This record gives sequence, structure tokens and C-alpha cells, in this order.
Amino acid sequence: MNNTERYQQGLALLQQLHGGEAGQKIVADLGDICPEIVDMTIEWGFGTVVSRTGIDLATRELVTIAACTALGHTTLQLRAHIASALKIGVSQEAIIDTLLQMIFYAGMAAVVNAMMIAKQVFQDFDQKKMHA
Repeated sequence: MNNTERYQQGLALLQQLHGGEAGQKIVADLGDICPEIVDMTIEWGFGTVVSRTGIDLATRELVTIAACTALGHTTLQLRAHIASALKIGVSQEAIIDTLLQMIFYAGMAAVVNAMMIAKQVFQDFDQKKMHA
């Protein structure tokens, strides 16, 4: 696969996961300051890494949610990946259980903070569904 094909595949995956959501806004905002990081994110991040087939997208999103929770300082990314998980059909229960599992590895404060972010994303998602 050449770089152009990989970029197009990454762009399609970005749209599928983050289109119209916080993740797409993060990428757009980065373009204002560093367009090169946007290209890297789309071509390498999405087109090479996220598009791999070893695990499905739902599992990939849950793993990313867990990692963001453990890091504790990736609020924007955590919000974006919770929204993406919901968008592709991951249940709120699965997201909550993923966050709760992190209590052993990330600590209570990190999990509480992540739960509060999840609560807001769930509310936003439910409101969008009602108005769709």
C-alpha cells in the first residue's frame, strides 16, 4: 500500500470513528498549529496502526480508553475515544467496566476522573440520539 492509499484509508477510518465528534475536532485544531502532525496522525496513526486487523475496532477503542485513563492527563483523547466507542456500538456498560478495571492500575482518582468524563460523553451521546 502506498502512502496515498494509506492516507485515504486513514482518513476514512478517522471519519468512521471520529467524524463530527471530538476526535475530528482535535485533528482539525492541530492542523491550525502543525499540519504535519495531522498528516502523521491520519497516514500513520489511522492508516497504519488503527487499521490493523488483529483486534476489532471496539476492542481497540476500549484499549485506548484504558490507556488514556491510566495516563490520567489525556482528557481530550479520553473524551474523543469514549465518543468513538459509543458511535461504533460499544455499550456504556462495557466502557464503565473498562474504566473500573483500571482502578487496579491507574488508581481511584484517575478512574473517578475518567468516570466523570464518561458520564458527560454518555449524556451528550444520548442527547444527540434523541435529536436525530
